[in-house]
Amino acid sequence: MPPEDEVDRIVDAWHGERPDLDFAPLQVLSRVDRLARRLDRARRAAFEASGMEPWEFDVLSALRRAGEPYELSPKVLLQLTLVSSGTMTNRVDRLTLRGLVARRTDPRDGRGVLVTLTDAGRTAVDGAIADLLRAEQDILGGLSTGEQDQLAGLLRRLILGLGD
Repeated sequence: MPPEDEVDRIVDAWHGERPDLDFAPLQVLSRVDRLARRLDRARRAAFEASGMEPWEFDVLSALRRAGEPYELSPKVLLQLTLVSSGTMTNRVDRLTLRGLVARRTDPRDGRGVLVTLTDAGRTAVDGAIADLLRAEQDILGGLSTGEQDQLAGLLRRLILGLGD
């Protein structure tokens, strides 16, 4: 039997107090919550090592994943990063000041704007993703590749079942 963790102790204590309830959801979701908090700390540390904030990574990585010429409209960036128009404007302004993105007129629509990843932005986001993947691999290091694939599949199924 594997060693007990804090979730086991919490569930055992609850079961002693409320044996009429099924605590199986706590066995899974309390661990997911603890993992999410650890992942958040690891991600923040990885981004900090790359000199950026998590929101900066979100915008820069959306541009990088778009492929050459690494540019998107602010509207598409809004959809990919799930923030408001005002928030995106502020983020693009701040990234422009840092020289990580540039704005240019959309040649297909003279009224539109495109946000373009600069060479400095590409270097920054490439470093950040490498740091992030190392941190995440450290978190998953106790699982084999097959176990990681199995866990990914189970989590995907759970998320898809929620209809988001």
